[in-house]
Amino acid sequence: MTEPGVPRPDDARAVTEAALFEAFGGVRGMVETVVPGLLFVTIFTINKDLHLAAIAALVVSLVLVVVRLAMKDTVKHAFSGVFGVAFGVVFAMFTGNAKDFYLPGMIYTLGLAVAYIVTTLAGVPLIGLILGPVFKENLSWRTRNPGRKKAYAKASWAWGLILLAKCAILFPLYWWADTTQLGWILIALKIPPFLLAVWLTWVFLAKAPAPIDVFAEMEAEEKAEKAAKERAAALAAESGEPTGGRHRRGA
Repeated sequence: MTEPGVPRPDDARAVTEAALFEAFGGVRGMVETVVPGLLFVTIFTINKDLHLAAIAALVVSLVLVVVRLAMKDTVKHAFSGVFGVAFGVVFAMFTGNAKDFYLPGMIYTLGLAVAYIVTTLAGVPLIGLILGPVFKENLSWRTRNPGRKKAYAKASWAWGLILLAKCAILFPLYWWADTTQLGWILIALKIPPFLLAVWLTWVFLAKAPAPIDVFAEMEAEEKAEKAAKERAAALAAESGEPTGGRHRRGA
């Protein structure tokens, strides 16, 4: 028998796939991250109108959120897209340089890459903090599941290095390329590195021990405690004694 909260090995792969799909938004999440930037660079390439391109990107981001809300779906990925686009619009409008539309996202990518690496070196890999609640294991992998901690560390290294490589391409282009060139290259680099990082995460976690479902463990403990109390009450009722405990006889 498996321990409470630990799925069978043949279920681990399916659990991993479902959790990754939920955490990173799946195909729809990827579309929502690409469309605003794609619209911006397309409009700017055609007419070089910074204001029109920026407003169009922001509007389509808001539309994606409204669609999510209307469908009563999770909006975290759409909202993150809105904030990213909004910061880009503010930067670009403030400086008057269309390339600055991409700068907040590039800085965020660099910061995320550093966070993946630093947290891994600190022994608390960021991907584990992100996926732990999704797998219902919270932080149990840190002390109770060393195999998963090792897998999370490998995955975090993969994310950190892939994002650093992406930044190594984009930041020089920010200085040397024009807005159109930077925009199209950024769009081209939006999905492939992400898919590579997700695939490597899946590979590492699929080979790791199954997650410990701490919520299932807590439910099992509560049921066991409730059953123990019911047994104690039944025994007390049979012996004609109060449930609060035995009275001392004699003094």
